[in-house]
Amino acid sequence: MRKRIKPLALLLFFACFILYIVISKHQLDLQNRQAQTKKSQVSQVTTKKKKEETPSDEPEEELLNKPIVDLSGWQLPSEIDYDTLSTNISGAIIRVHSGAQAKKENVATHLNGLDKSFATHIQEFQKRGIPVAVYAYIAAGNIKEMEKEAESFYKASAKYHPTYYWLDVEEKTMSDMNAGVEAFRAKLESLGVKNIGIYIGTYFMEEHSISTDKFTAIWIPTYGNDDGYYNAAPNTEQDYDLHQYTSQGQLTGFSHYLDLNQLSTLKDQTATYQKLFTVPKENQ
Repeated sequence: MRKRIKPLALLLFFACFILYIVISKHQLDLQNRQAQTKKSQVSQVTTKKKKEETPSDEPEEELLNKPIVDLSGWQLPSEIDYDTLSTNISGAIIRVHSGAQAKKENVATHLNGLDKSFATHIQEFQKRGIPVAVYAYIAAGNIKEMEKEAESFYKASAKYHPTYYWLDVEEKTMSDMNAGVEAFRAKLESLGVKNIGIYIGTYFMEEHSISTDKFTAIWIPTYGNDDGYYNAAPNTEQDYDLHQYTSQGQLTGFSHYLDLNQLSTLKDQTATYQKLFTVPKENQ
């Protein structure tokens, strides 16, 4: 004869079973919520880190107010605290080619005209998030040499994906200087360069009839008192994007004088900064 199960014991069994299911479900829900919270926190940290590491599409006013430096091999990497200097600038323009005037090797330049320090300058600034453009000093004596130097300038610069290629035009080295400058520019363009600007003084431009029509940006030097500070906008009717305002600038991170530049105050500086210091998509 089977032993009869008491109703009270059966009721107690089912009550315990239901309680076990409820507790288990509660613990599972709690674990799921904790997992979701942790995932959300990780996502927020990752997003914040990406925002900190990726330059904003819209440069802030504080950044736009910082100067832009141009450096050559004469500014020795061993004398630069790149960490500190990078916090005080919004961009850098680095000389890559010093032109045909390099008759002999010196501390700044190789015999082939390439600067000795350009690669170090570019890499040190880029790894600290500073956008970098490049420039070449124009000094060839004929069209063929202009094209050869343009090609050398491009080959040395291209792998670093500079935001702009600038021609530094300061002296007359051939009878038709305008033709020489155009030959250099056209060669860069034929190699695929889109952003090509010219650095030139307004007096030199007028005296030698240098056309700027085919350049996509203009950079002019006017120093005012040349006391290391920005004194005033250039007194010129020439349209320009960048103004070199002193050769006596001083910034923490380098103990010698620097050329300092700022965006034209006559234009939308945010748009100009993006124009001069954004790498073209085709060059990325």
